[in-house]
Amino acid sequence: MPSALPDGEPVPADGALPASALAGATDRPLGFYLHVPYCATRCGYCDFNTYTATELRGSGGVLASRDNYAGTLVDEVRLARKVLGDDPREVRTVFVGGGTPTLLAADDLVRMLGAVREEFGLAADAEVTTEANPESVDPAYLAALRAGGFNRISFGMQSARQHVLRVLDRTHTPGRPERCVAEARAAGFEHVNLDLIYGTPGESDDDWRASLDAAIGAGPDHVSAYALIVEEGTQLARRIRRGEVPMTDDDVHADRYLIAEEMLSAAGFDWYEVSNWATSEAGRCLHNELYWRGADWWGAGPGAHSHVGGVRWWNVKHPGAYAAALAEGRSPGAGRELLSEEDRRVERILLELRLSEGVPLSLLRAEGLAAAGRALADGLLAEGPYDEGRAALTLRGRLLADAVVRDLVD
Repeated sequence: MPSALPDGEPVPADGALPASALAGATDRPLGFYLHVPYCATRCGYCDFNTYTATELRGSGGVLASRDNYAGTLVDEVRLARKVLGDDPREVRTVFVGGGTPTLLAADDLVRMLGAVREEFGLAADAEVTTEANPESVDPAYLAALRAGGFNRISFGMQSARQHVLRVLDRTHTPGRPERCVAEARAAGFEHVNLDLIYGTPGESDDDWRASLDAAIGAGPDHVSAYALIVEEGTQLARRIRRGEVPMTDDDVHADRYLIAEEMLSAAGFDWYEVSNWATSEAGRCLHNELYWRGADWWGAGPGAHSHVGGVRWWNVKHPGAYAAALAEGRSPGAGRELLSEEDRRVERILLELRLSEGVPLSLLRAEGLAAAGRALADGLLAEGPYDEGRAALTLRGRLLADAVVRDLVD
C-alpha cells in the first residue's frame, strides 16, 4: 500500500456512503483488508505507509503505540458495520497486511479477525490471510494464528541470496522463509505463499534461479514474483542516484520474468495473474482477486483504501491521526471519490487484463477493439480466448502488459 494519498472530496464524519453505493450490496462479495503499519526496520526499497518505533517516537504518543493498535482497528471494524448497515453480508476474505503484521502478538491479530467475525460473520469457506516476516514468527505463533482462524499465510522471502537481501535491507537470513513454510504446514495452514522480488541491483540470473529453486523446494502452493520498482524518496533510490548501486533494467526484468515462468510452470505452478502463480485454483489468493475484479472491500488502518459500490476512499496516513479520529468517534477517512461508469469500465480493463482469463472484448470502445486486433496479430493476445470474446495475454503479452493495457483503454 503506497504511502502517497490522492486528493478527493471530504469523507463525512460518520463515514456514511451514498445510497447508490449500498444498492445491491448483499449480492456482491465483501472482503476486509486490515493494515498493520509497523516494521522493525525500514527496507531500502519500501514506499509503503509503514513506521518504525523511531519514526513514531514523539509523533503520535500513546495513540500510535503498537500495544493499543488492535483495539483501535477493532473500532474501525465496528464503524464499518454501522456504515454498511445491518443487511446480512458475510465476509468472503480477510487479509492482514503491512508493514509487518506479525510484529503484533498473535492474540492481537486473532482479536482483529474476531471483530470482523462478530460484526459481519465469515463465510464458511472464507479465506483468511496474514503477511509475515520470517524472523517474526515461530511454531507457537503460527499455531496460535491457525487456532484463531487464519488459514493462509504469506511470507516475505524476496531472495535466497544474502547479498541481494542486503541491497534490499531485508533482515531475515537465507533459508528461514523455507523453514517457515514447513512450520506453517505443521501448524495446519492449508495455503502458503512466498513473495519474491527480481531485478535487484547486483542480482544475477543464477541468483534468481537459486531463489526460485529454494522457493519451489519449500513446498508452497502459491508464489508471487514482482519486479523491483525503485520509488522516489526511498533509501534505494538515493543509493542509485549516488552511484552506489546500478539502476534496474527493463530488459533484465523481462529475462527474469521468463525464467520465473519457465521454472514455476515446470514445477506445477500456473500463472493466474501477471505476477502470481498457484498450484491449483484453490491456491489462488481470493482476496487479491476481489481487488482485480472490482468487488467490495473495506480497508481498515492508517492509509488503507476501501471500495464499496463505486465509491473509493482512503484513511489518514499517520497512526496517531488515525487513532485520534476513532477515539473521537469520527471516521478516519481522509478523502473519497465516486467512480463514474467510465472510470469503472477503464479500471476493469486495467485490472482484469492482468488475469489469465482476460477481459471481455465487449468492454472495449472502437479504438480499443482495433488495438486488440493489432495486439492479436502481434502475438500479444491469445487466439482461443479472443475467438470466444475475451482479450487474454500471451506470455509475450505479459511482458508488455502495461503497453497493451494502454492501447486497449485508449
